[in-house]
Amino acid sequence: QVQLVESGGGLVQAGGSLRLSCAASGRTFSTYAMGWFRWAPGKEREFVAQISRSGGTSSYADSVKGRFTISRDNVQNTLYLQMNSLKPEDTDVYLCAADGKRMYGSSSYESYDYWGQGTQVTVSS
Repeated sequence: QVQLVESGGGLVQAGGSLRLSCAASGRTFSTYAMGWFRWAPGKEREFVAQISRSGGTSSYADSVKGRFTISRDNVQNTLYLQMNSLKPEDTDVYLCAADGKRMYGSSSYESYDYWGQGTQVTVSS
């Protein structure tokens, strides 16, 4: 089992940047593929990015490709999401998720076993 705690959200103007972190504790972090999703009330969780166990492979939703970068530090047991050129439509609660079954992360939220509580990102125009 793994526990996940996100941080780094906040209010930023359009065009600005934020770096989200997801601290993991419990079972060895490097045994999980990881993902970032975002969510707003009344909407399904939307895939943002995923990264493999080793960190060597990642992929992104088209809406964030070229602006966001997912990374992980398996020594510090932390997942990151660097968000640049933020837009108002990026406003959401951002959640990190862990998948202990697969080597590579999935774009489907149903594949993930553990979730953090989320951190709010608000982008003003």
